[in-house]
Amino acid sequence: MRHHLWKSAALILLSGLVLTGCGDDTDGGSPAGGHGTGHGSSTTATAKTGDFNDADATFAAQMIPHHQQALQMTSMASRKATTAEVKKLAAAMTTAQQAEIKTLTGWLTDWGKPVPTPAPHDDHNMTKMPGMMTEAEMSDLGNATGSLFDRMWAQLMIEHHEGAVLMAKTEQTAGKNAAAIALAKKIETDQNAEIATMKRLLGRIPAN
Repeated sequence: MRHHLWKSAALILLSGLVLTGCGDDTDGGSPAGGHGTGHGSSTTATAKTGDFNDADATFAAQMIPHHQQALQMTSMASRKATTAEVKKLAAAMTTAQQAEIKTLTGWLTDWGKPVPTPAPHDDHNMTKMPGMMTEAEMSDLGNATGSLFDRMWAQLMIEHHEGAVLMAKTEQTAGKNAAAIALAKKIETDQNAEIATMKRLLGRIPAN
Protein backbone atom coordinates (compact mmCIF):
# COMPACT_ATOMS: atom_id res chain seq x y z
CA MET A 1 0.00 0.00 0.00
CA ARG A 2 2.79 2.38 0.95
CA HIS A 3 4.60 1.53 -2.31
CA HIS A 4 1.42 2.35 -4.24
CA LEU A 5 1.08 5.76 -2.52
CA TRP A 6 4.67 6.72 -3.27
CA LYS A 7 4.17 5.73 -6.91
CA SER A 8 1.02 7.87 -7.15
CA ALA A 9 2.77 10.86 -5.58
CA ALA A 10 5.65 10.54 -8.04
CA LEU A 11 3.23 10.52 -10.99
CA ILE A 12 1.46 13.65 -9.69
CA LEU A 13 4.78 15.46 -9.25
CA LEU A 14 5.90 14.48 -12.74
CA SER A 15 2.61 15.72 -14.21
CA GLY A 16 3.07 19.05 -12.44
CA LEU A 17 6.56 19.48 -13.88
CA VAL A 18 5.31 18.79 -17.40
CA LEU A 19 2.51 21.33 -17.03
CA THR A 20 4.94 23.92 -15.67
CA GLY A 21 7.22 23.39 -18.65
CA CYS A 22 4.33 23.95 -21.08
CA GLY A 23 3.41 27.16 -19.26
CA ASP A 24 6.94 28.50 -19.67
CA ASP A 25 6.81 27.90 -23.44
CA THR A 26 3.76 30.12 -23.87
CA ASP A 27 4.48 32.89 -21.37
CA GLY A 28 7.64 34.58 -22.66
CA GLY A 29 7.99 37.96 -24.31
CA SER A 30 6.48 41.34 -23.59
CA PRO A 31 2.81 42.25 -23.67
CA ALA A 32 1.28 42.66 -27.12
CA GLY A 33 2.12 46.04 -28.56
CA GLY A 34 5.28 46.44 -26.48
CA HIS A 35 8.86 46.46 -27.69
CA GLY A 36 10.17 43.30 -26.04
CA THR A 37 13.40 41.39 -26.25
CA GLY A 38 12.15 38.87 -28.80
CA HIS A 39 12.43 35.90 -26.40
CA GLY A 40 9.59 33.43 -25.83
CA SER A 41 7.63 31.08 -28.06
CA SER A 42 6.88 31.64 -31.74
CA THR A 43 3.20 31.99 -30.83
CA THR A 44 3.95 34.89 -28.48
CA ALA A 45 6.25 36.56 -31.02
CA THR A 46 3.56 36.31 -33.72
CA ALA A 47 0.96 37.88 -31.43
CA LYS A 48 3.32 40.68 -30.44
CA THR A 49 4.42 41.64 -33.96
CA GLY A 50 0.91 41.26 -35.36
CA ASP A 51 -0.70 43.70 -32.94
CA PHE A 52 -0.45 46.77 -35.18
CA ASN A 53 -2.12 48.28 -38.23
CA ASP A 54 -1.12 50.55 -41.11
CA ALA A 55 -1.74 53.67 -39.02
CA ASP A 56 0.76 52.47 -36.39
CA ALA A 57 3.39 51.76 -39.04
CA THR A 58 2.82 55.13 -40.72
CA PHE A 59 3.03 56.94 -37.39
CA ALA A 60 6.38 55.34 -36.57
CA ALA A 61 7.80 55.73 -40.09
CA GLN A 62 6.87 59.43 -40.28
CA MET A 63 7.67 60.44 -36.71
CA ILE A 64 11.28 59.24 -37.06
CA PRO A 65 12.28 61.74 -39.80
CA HIS A 66 10.09 64.37 -38.13
CA HIS A 67 12.09 63.95 -34.93
CA GLN A 68 15.37 63.80 -36.88
CA GLN A 69 14.71 67.25 -38.31
CA ALA A 70 13.88 68.55 -34.83
CA LEU A 71 17.24 67.20 -33.65
CA GLN A 72 18.98 69.16 -36.40
CA MET A 73 17.26 72.27 -35.08
CA THR A 74 18.14 71.54 -31.44
CA SER A 75 21.76 70.96 -32.49
CA MET A 76 21.78 74.45 -34.05
CA ALA A 77 20.35 75.88 -30.83
CA SER A 78 23.03 74.24 -28.71
CA ARG A 79 25.69 76.07 -30.76
CA LYS A 80 24.01 79.36 -31.69
CA ALA A 81 21.28 80.28 -29.20
CA THR A 82 21.97 83.35 -27.08
CA THR A 83 19.16 82.69 -24.59
CA ALA A 84 19.83 80.26 -21.75
CA GLU A 85 16.19 79.13 -21.74
CA VAL A 86 16.37 78.23 -25.44
CA LYS A 87 19.53 76.18 -24.88
CA LYS A 88 17.95 74.38 -21.91
CA LEU A 89 14.74 73.61 -23.83
CA ALA A 90 16.68 72.40 -26.87
CA ALA A 91 18.74 70.05 -24.67
CA ALA A 92 15.58 68.57 -23.14
CA MET A 93 14.06 68.06 -26.61
CA THR A 94 17.23 66.32 -27.78
CA THR A 95 17.13 63.81 -24.93
CA ALA A 96 13.42 63.05 -25.32
CA GLN A 97 13.35 62.75 -29.09
CA GLN A 98 16.49 60.63 -29.36
CA ALA A 99 14.86 58.14 -26.99
CA GLU A 100 11.62 58.19 -28.98
CA ILE A 101 13.46 57.59 -32.26
CA LYS A 102 15.09 54.53 -30.70
CA THR A 103 11.70 53.21 -29.57
CA LEU A 104 10.03 53.86 -32.94
CA THR A 105 12.92 52.22 -34.79
CA GLY A 106 12.59 49.13 -32.59
CA TRP A 107 8.89 48.85 -33.34
CA LEU A 108 9.36 49.07 -37.10
CA THR A 109 12.04 46.39 -36.90
CA ASP A 110 9.77 44.15 -34.81
CA TRP A 111 6.92 44.70 -37.26
CA GLY A 112 9.07 43.86 -40.29
CA LYS A 113 8.69 47.38 -41.69
CA PRO A 114 11.49 49.45 -43.27
CA VAL A 115 13.16 52.04 -41.04
CA PRO A 116 13.33 55.42 -42.83
CA THR A 117 16.71 56.94 -43.57
CA PRO A 118 17.43 60.69 -43.45
CA ALA A 119 16.24 62.43 -46.61
CA PRO A 120 16.75 65.95 -48.03
CA HIS A 121 14.48 68.60 -46.51
CA ASP A 122 12.90 69.28 -49.91
CA ASP A 123 12.02 65.59 -50.42
CA HIS A 124 8.29 65.37 -51.19
CA ASN A 125 7.65 62.70 -48.57
CA MET A 126 9.32 64.92 -45.97
CA THR A 127 7.69 68.26 -46.73
CA LYS A 128 4.17 66.84 -46.95
CA MET A 129 4.31 65.86 -43.27
CA PRO A 130 2.77 68.47 -40.93
CA GLY A 131 5.23 70.98 -39.54
CA MET A 132 8.27 69.90 -41.54
CA MET A 133 10.68 72.67 -42.49
CA THR A 134 11.76 73.19 -46.10
CA GLU A 135 15.39 73.36 -47.17
CA ALA A 136 15.08 77.14 -47.46
CA GLU A 137 13.71 77.48 -43.92
CA MET A 138 16.47 75.33 -42.48
CA SER A 139 19.04 77.38 -44.41
CA ASP A 140 17.58 80.67 -43.14
CA LEU A 141 17.68 79.35 -39.59
CA GLY A 142 21.28 78.27 -40.01
CA ASN A 143 22.25 81.70 -41.28
CA ALA A 144 20.49 83.64 -38.51
CA THR A 145 22.52 84.97 -35.58
CA GLY A 146 21.98 86.55 -32.17
CA SER A 147 18.48 87.09 -30.84
CA LEU A 148 17.14 86.75 -34.41
CA PHE A 149 18.22 83.12 -34.36
CA ASP A 150 16.53 82.54 -31.00
CA ARG A 151 13.24 84.03 -32.21
CA MET A 152 13.31 82.21 -35.54
CA TRP A 153 14.18 78.94 -33.83
CA ALA A 154 11.26 79.23 -31.41
CA GLN A 155 8.83 80.21 -34.18
CA LEU A 156 9.86 77.35 -36.46
CA MET A 157 9.95 74.83 -33.62
CA ILE A 158 6.43 75.81 -32.57
CA GLU A 159 5.28 75.07 -36.13
CA HIS A 160 7.26 71.84 -36.13
CA HIS A 161 5.74 70.75 -32.80
CA GLU A 162 2.22 71.59 -33.94
CA GLY A 163 2.76 69.20 -36.87
CA ALA A 164 3.93 66.44 -34.52
CA VAL A 165 0.86 66.97 -32.33
CA LEU A 166 -1.40 66.52 -35.37
CA MET A 167 0.40 63.29 -36.27
CA ALA A 168 0.09 62.08 -32.68
CA LYS A 169 -3.64 62.81 -32.64
CA THR A 170 -4.10 60.84 -35.87
CA GLU A 171 -2.33 57.84 -34.32
CA GLN A 172 -4.57 57.98 -31.25
CA THR A 173 -7.64 57.93 -33.48
CA ALA A 174 -6.58 55.41 -36.12
CA GLY A 175 -3.85 53.31 -34.48
CA LYS A 176 -4.22 49.85 -32.95
CA ASN A 177 -0.96 49.18 -31.09
CA ALA A 178 -1.35 50.10 -27.42
CA ALA A 179 2.27 51.15 -26.95
CA ALA A 180 2.24 53.33 -30.07
CA ILE A 181 -0.98 55.03 -28.95
CA ALA A 182 0.53 55.63 -25.51
CA LEU A 183 3.62 57.21 -27.07
CA ALA A 184 1.41 59.38 -29.27
CA LYS A 185 -0.40 60.64 -26.16
CA LYS A 186 2.95 61.41 -24.53
CA ILE A 187 4.19 63.27 -27.61
CA GLU A 188 0.99 65.34 -27.71
CA THR A 189 1.25 66.24 -24.01
CA ASP A 190 4.99 66.94 -24.00
CA GLN A 191 5.07 68.96 -27.18
CA ASN A 192 2.01 71.03 -26.29
CA ALA A 193 3.79 71.94 -23.04
CA GLU A 194 6.93 72.88 -25.00
CA ILE A 195 4.85 74.98 -27.40
CA ALA A 196 3.49 76.94 -24.43
CA THR A 197 7.04 77.41 -23.12
CA MET A 198 8.31 78.66 -26.50
CA LYS A 199 5.42 81.10 -26.82
CA ARG A 200 6.36 82.54 -23.44
CA LEU A 201 10.01 82.74 -24.53
CA LEU A 202 9.05 84.70 -27.64
CA GLY A 203 7.62 87.37 -25.37
CA ARG A 204 11.03 87.79 -23.71
CA ILE A 205 13.46 87.45 -26.62
CA PRO A 206 14.37 90.83 -28.17
CA ALA A 207 12.94 91.36 -31.65
CA ASN A 208 16.32 92.41 -33.04
